[in-house]
Amino acid sequence: MIRNPNDIQEGAKKIRVLVAGYPGIGKSTLALSAPNPLHIDVDFGIDRIEPRYRKPYIQPRNYDEILEDLTPINVKDFDTLVFDTGGKLISLMSLWAIKKDPKYGQRDGSLSLKGYGFVGKEFVRLMDYCFYELDKNIIIVFHATEEKDGDNTRLRIKVEGQTKNNVWEPMDLGGFVEMYGNDRTIGFSNCERYFAKGTRGISGIRKIPALTPTSPNDFFTKLFEEYNAKATAEIERNAAEQAAYEAAMIAGSAIVAKVTDAETANANMADFKAIDHALTSSKELTALWNDKIKACGLMFDKVLKKYTPLPPKEEEKGAE
Repeated sequence: MIRNPNDIQEGAKKIRVLVAGYPGIGKSTLALSAPNPLHIDVDFGIDRIEPRYRKPYIQPRNYDEILEDLTPINVKDFDTLVFDTGGKLISLMSLWAIKKDPKYGQRDGSLSLKGYGFVGKEFVRLMDYCFYELDKNIIIVFHATEEKDGDNTRLRIKVEGQTKNNVWEPMDLGGFVEMYGNDRTIGFSNCERYFAKGTRGISGIRKIPALTPTSPNDFFTKLFEEYNAKATAEIERNAAEQAAYEAAMIAGSAIVAKVTDAETANANMADFKAIDHALTSSKELTALWNDKIKACGLMFDKVLKKYTPLPPKEEEKGAE
């Protein structure tokens, strides 16, 4: 079914986020600030999270357990799925892939080239399943690692082999958590230090509020609200532009229809130029007007500043 983008409803958009940073910087606690999360504790690290910030969790020991747990009935009471960590998730996927087909592995137990491709596709499939079919927000946590690039040191997500691109592909947002002085921050814009991802006006470096005994852990809940508010505003702007475009096309087409000769072309020229355009209406209506002028055998006389019939055998000219 072909749908109008202006039919997207407020609040219908779920969000996929990648969070990366050094161990111990608070990535898991930050990820669990998302709306009503289920903690998929692949790293078995829930004991490192302060008890007051812990959320309902599962601790799958293999990838089959993840597939068995992530069913519509099991996750119906949750709004966000937090995969912690993505590196461990991909490790479990790798073992699962090799078990399914030995050609995906090598003698040392690592993935073959085909194995990396298979696991990458399975990662995207799982994210799509959680996002589209389960209708959940997704936050996937990765440890960061340093890579030397000439004289520069860059942060990258810690993940095996060629799966990096597959990991980033489905994400709406991606940020690195770092410390600046005493402040914890997350960056959503690309820079020399790391690759990140921002959309819907969510970009740059955001300060993560310090948690106190009385403060709520709600950073991502608020960020998701901001994201969807901006999405709604964008939809409203698009709807207004579309309405203005349609009004311009209706008005312009009606004016062009009145043109039958030089007299009617000149009589309607001012009204045609006064149309309030939106989107591509100016280009489309100008082409429509020029086609009509050509069909009527007219030319624009730049000296007289009006349309006149073409002289015999003179080349046809369009609108000015």
